[in-house]
Amino acid sequence: MKNFLFVLVWALIASCAPPKTTNVVLIIVDDLGWKDLGVTGSELYRTPRIDSFASENVRFDHFYADGPVCSPTRAAIMTGKHPARLQITNWIGGTQNGELIQADYKAQLPLQEITVAERFKESGYSTGFIGKWHLGAEGFLPQDQGFDTNIGGHLAGQPASYFWPYKRAKPSPWDVPNLEQGSEGEYLTDRLTTEAVSFLESNQKRPFFLVLSHYAVHTPIQAKPEIESEYQNLLDKNPLCPEVPFDNDPLWSSTRNCQDNAAYAAMVESTDESIGRVLDTLERLHLDDNTAVVFVSDNGGLSSLMLGRNVGPTSNRPLRAGKGYLYEGGIRIPFIIKDPNLRAKGIRTINASTVDIMPTLLDLAGISVDADAASVLDGLSLKPEIQEAGTLQERPLYFHFPHYHGSGNRPSGAIIWEGYKLIEWFETGELELYHLTTDPGEHTNLATNLPEQVKALHAMLRTWRTEVSAKMPTPNPEWTPVN
Repeated sequence: MKNFLFVLVWALIASCAPPKTTNVVLIIVDDLGWKDLGVTGSELYRTPRIDSFASENVRFDHFYADGPVCSPTRAAIMTGKHPARLQITNWIGGTQNGELIQADYKAQLPLQEITVAERFKESGYSTGFIGKWHLGAEGFLPQDQGFDTNIGGHLAGQPASYFWPYKRAKPSPWDVPNLEQGSEGEYLTDRLTTEAVSFLESNQKRPFFLVLSHYAVHTPIQAKPEIESEYQNLLDKNPLCPEVPFDNDPLWSSTRNCQDNAAYAAMVESTDESIGRVLDTLERLHLDDNTAVVFVSDNGGLSSLMLGRNVGPTSNRPLRAGKGYLYEGGIRIPFIIKDPNLRAKGIRTINASTVDIMPTLLDLAGISVDADAASVLDGLSLKPEIQEAGTLQERPLYFHFPHYHGSGNRPSGAIIWEGYKLIEWFETGELELYHLTTDPGEHTNLATNLPEQVKALHAMLRTWRTEVSAKMPTPNPEWTPVN
């Protein structure tokens, strides 16, 4: 009887105890394509830890980057606002013009924008940022935008080298800061992971929000030699690709149509090992039962480059094109999320995008946003959809990229709605229409066959651009057509 009463009392005490605060870890991988994981169909890249993480939690199969390049998407993640509204529509540093002069864009995330880190910080969380920033220079760095710590984040969008000391022989804008202590042969992906583990260990007794933002798998394509050699031996014994593993797009680029780059494969594997170390650390510290973990890329894999340039290191096939384009290969990305309070798992097929990350993370942590602030967010919380598939209603997704890119892309905009995607090319006014449900590879342009659908979607796209005050490119008076 006494034992029974003892158990009963403790049960009552436990039921009255306040729930544990939900910690949040956001992992961003740079340039990781939708097809770059085993769970999404890669036949070459080994990603067992990410695959397992996906199978045990929730994976969104139709998730989109709000920009086809780095900075716009990262701005959307940090603010919950669309890049066009923020006027950060290009990778910061991009200056290319052509028949049109590219639209003006901001070279930093304005300080008046309320970031997801600031929301967590004002709720008592320790906030840490580790890795690639690419949203501004001095005065606009992570520590200026709500993060208590910043390790490795600065203006540049790629490292000078993936090997210590992560610098070039002469000082360069790509030298990675705040990683001076290291040793010969140390690999950047490993080092950033070690810094993340240290942050978790130091903050295990208080609520935390950690962003681990890998430079990988962005160029330069540099991998640990021992892993690269394993992949090269594998490919030598069993070639996966034709003699010329690329084709020329009817537009302006060469696109790799299969995955056969050993160094890139090794970079992906090192990233997978990193995610495994983070997850193992959370378990070792007994934090896995109250920590939400989110895994996402910032744009599609680099598979398309301008005609005459080297071919990109990966392939997004069956999706069309890659980084820099508004075709599926450029904007459809992996997104996996663990909510420790729901223990839900499975695949979600609703369309969602990176503007949804901020409101989702805050919702998972139980942090409310005042009505005025919420009214200007373009994203929405995906928590209901995580709880039960089919809960949220579909909504149109909009994309705005009024810039040229080394992929071969020309200034363009797009809308996805009711199974269709409309792409508008700003140089010519040409419109393309694809039925993504039946044609995810965007092979068949239906614009001529479905003029009413084109008209309706184009009207929605133009209205949206007005609502967000989207900047447009302008005619280039110095442009000389190439014969």
